[in-house]
Amino acid sequence: MHPAAAFKVEDAEVLLAWLADHPFITLAAAPQGRPLLAHAPVVVRRSADGLALDFHLSRGNALAPFIAEGFAAAAAGLGPEAYVSPDWYAAADQVPTWNYVAVEAEGMVAPLDETATVRLLDDLSAQEEARLAPKAPWTRGKMSPGRFEAMVKGIVGARLMVHRLEGTWKLSQNKPAADRAGVIAALGEAPLARLMDRAP
Repeated sequence: MHPAAAFKVEDAEVLLAWLADHPFITLAAAPQGRPLLAHAPVVVRRSADGLALDFHLSRGNALAPFIAEGFAAAAAGLGPEAYVSPDWYAAADQVPTWNYVAVEAEGMVAPLDETATVRLLDDLSAQEEARLAPKAPWTRGKMSPGRFEAMVKGIVGARLMVHRLEGTWKLSQNKPAADRAGVIAALGEAPLARLMDRAP
């Protein structure tokens, strides 16, 4: 995460809302000393035990064999990003940079049992199918008998219990209004430009 205070986002509600809208994360861990990555969609869970990110991996994924034992991991979700040319600033003598939105969560990963994994899959498909409205939602009830159960055997469900959650919204907040306006204009209809326009 960028260390500048101007870009730091600490409001958990803002970060969790962003994760709910952009649920595809990169999971990083080194359970045996070698860095490994996995990419997965998540469902945000809140319970009496705290905040968690539930996800699943193919059993063939390099991290999957370690889930049964558990391990420390970091999850990163990257949102809109864009290169920023110094030519877009009103001020002279600037350098290129990159604007972006990112959320990081850190914690321990543990396995989900079969019931919780099936619940995760149902919740994940419902979460994403809702974005496709007015399309009628897909459910596993549309599958042939036994097919879903067979496919579940090919994955492992997991939960990352979050003990650190933070975000960076690097949207040129450290620049004068004229410089920010130049970047927004140059980016045009890019999603990052809309975020910059709304940023304080």
